[in-house]
Amino acid sequence: MRKLELHWRILIGMFLGVVFAYLMVQLEWGPKFVSDWIKPFGNIFINSLKLIAVPLILGSLIKGVSDLKDISKLSKMGGRTIGIYVLTTVIAVSIGLGVVNLIKPGSSISQETRNELVENYKGDADSKIAEAAKQRDAGPLRALEDLVPDNIFQAASDNGNMLQVIFFAILFGVGLILIPEEQASPVKKFFDGFNEVILKLIDLIMLAAPFGVFALLAALVVESPSLDLFKALGWYALSVVIGLTLMICVYLFIVWIVTKKTPAFFLKGISPAQLLAFSTSSSAATLPVTMERVEEHLGVEEEVTSFVLPIGATINMDGTSLYQAVAAVFIAQAFGMDLSLSAQLGIIVTATLASIGSAAVPGAGMVMLVIVLAQAGIPEAGLALIFAVDRPLDMCRTVVNVTGDATVSMVVAKSVGKLGEPKVKDWDDHYKGKKVI
Repeated sequence: MRKLELHWRILIGMFLGVVFAYLMVQLEWGPKFVSDWIKPFGNIFINSLKLIAVPLILGSLIKGVSDLKDISKLSKMGGRTIGIYVLTTVIAVSIGLGVVNLIKPGSSISQETRNELVENYKGDADSKIAEAAKQRDAGPLRALEDLVPDNIFQAASDNGNMLQVIFFAILFGVGLILIPEEQASPVKKFFDGFNEVILKLIDLIMLAAPFGVFALLAALVVESPSLDLFKALGWYALSVVIGLTLMICVYLFIVWIVTKKTPAFFLKGISPAQLLAFSTSSSAATLPVTMERVEEHLGVEEEVTSFVLPIGATINMDGTSLYQAVAAVFIAQAFGMDLSLSAQLGIIVTATLASIGSAAVPGAGMVMLVIVLAQAGIPEAGLALIFAVDRPLDMCRTVVNVTGDATVSMVVAKSVGKLGEPKVKDWDDHYKGKKVI
């Protein structure tokens, strides 16, 4: 009997996790049982993916850059990658502003509900405001200064320092290009083998994906705020989801126009990564699977995926920037503020730049949102208004972030003649005739 494809197994795990959590909520001891005995397995799954994120970036990026054998190819690919990422981010922010101005979700929040939300989440909001203040107080070139690590081993010990790891990997790869081939060959062979080991580890970890997402979704449902708060913020959540859905439609259109690949082909190839992104709320944790799906199932050659996707997981946050635009205008509406055209244009610029600086981990966009609010003159305390539904929306916007990375990798690959046919047709092709356990 043919095994279910990975994305179906993940969907079943997500569904069973939600059903199980609903049943546990009905029992007095159920929520604590889920928190103590189920949630840890979800955390273990996320940690196992994060565990290989830095080694994957080091191995794949060094291999990808050194395989180019020509620095001019690197600059050509890099320029196109950054340019397309910035373009899609501007499109995302513009869509977010259009949706939130059309629906006007902030007008549906009563003064009583606003006071309740601010009171319940004031502590969370204050902590994010304090973090954002530290970033604002830094000098104008602080981001450039932070790009260069003073200790690569220290940088590699923290997944929040992905840009520093990427910088070192690119620099190392360039060094391999510039030295004689006979001297570079042993080092390249090491990283080729190192990269293959990491890819095999991804295969093994993904065998546990259905169980991991079961635990993650069960914990999320059990720990969610009350339904009354969700109803009060329903229009806001709907606005974000509509915007994110429109952005995915933009990606499908871009893929179809540029690469001539059908939306069905693209979605089937990337769906396991999308589902994992939804479960983990982390582009960095999903990166290993995104790279495997884009290369093996969408036909993008390794030298493109190993360069474009690690950079995308760090600086391309289309879903996050769209959400920041919606959230900023929503908070302004909730406080009765009428934002001018210039203020909203400022949101486009600030949200675009802030998304580049967002870490690829759950909740990082909330910190950057404080900067967007401050730029537009919106009360930062309004951040407390959206905490109740931030977690599920974080899951949704991470799906868009990952989908955007995959889209740009296909477009860049097509532009440099590195887009071919998929290496495998479905996940189980990895295991035909192989004993993996």
